[in-house]
Amino acid sequence: MNSSVLKHKWAVWLLMLLITIIWGYAWVYMKASLKFMGPFTFSALRFGTGTVTLLLVVLLLKMKKPPKGMWKHLIIQGILQTAIVFLLVMYGMQFVGAGKSSVLLYSMPLWSSIFAVKLLGEKVNPGKMIGLTAGMLGLLTILGWDVIFVQNPQIIFGEILIVIAAVSWAGSNVYYRLQLQHLPQLQVSAYQMLFGTLGIVIATWFAEWGDSVEITGESIFYILFTGVLASALCFTVWFVILSVIDMVSATLSTLLVPVFGLFLGWWILDEKLTAGIIAGSLLIITGIAVAQLSRGKNREQLVESEAD
Repeated sequence: MNSSVLKHKWAVWLLMLLITIIWGYAWVYMKASLKFMGPFTFSALRFGTGTVTLLLVVLLLKMKKPPKGMWKHLIIQGILQTAIVFLLVMYGMQFVGAGKSSVLLYSMPLWSSIFAVKLLGEKVNPGKMIGLTAGMLGLLTILGWDVIFVQNPQIIFGEILIVIAAVSWAGSNVYYRLQLQHLPQLQVSAYQMLFGTLGIVIATWFAEWGDSVEITGESIFYILFTGVLASALCFTVWFVILSVIDMVSATLSTLLVPVFGLFLGWWILDEKLTAGIIAGSLLIITGIAVAQLSRGKNREQLVESEAD
């Protein structure tokens, strides 16, 4: 890391905090948007504006188009990372609170670790195993609490959809590692979002065509906030951050997103924080932190051994 980056490292961490707060608020606004329009319609409008914004950034930076052989991989990435994830999340949020939804979706690193072992040949060290076990216990705590005490089939169905979304997001991360990591990250983000948005638009056409849509100042704000700020701008800044700090530190910072999501859901939407949600969330966040720190330690040891 060069001296200029080190000199302004406080600004990088400030940006990371700002991004996680915006992403935390996005969960509240995603939930609030459902009183104005269907979940698929909102996702189409959100990612439509996000896609346009990102493509403009790519155009301004004069980035070349991806090679022809990469288009099919970008389509698959878009389906996994944008279409499936947010179609399931937004549909599930009709029955599940914003805070709990953010925790369930951000279980993604746990599933990514499992896929990395199976598909990328990564090894499971004791630290990662402890982290995975704690995280999975957290998921079971949240789901089990609702199965035993709440017993609302719609809530349980919504939670399962969001967990499937987390698995799809994890699958997209592994697919990116296998097929797309040699391309510029901003380029991948822009084009996968484009194809993912097309998938969402098609789903909206079949599922919600003719449904009522309220276009008000409030609903437009939700679309612009989640599309331009939370999607396009934050992801652009995120890629800049990844270029100046290590991946583990950056990944750990995203654990603040479900924390903010839970707090803001309770504060703004009056969502209840049950013992099951609190205990499960702590287990998931702790598990991800342990697994990521263990991965970071192993990478440092590998670099040191290669340098010797």
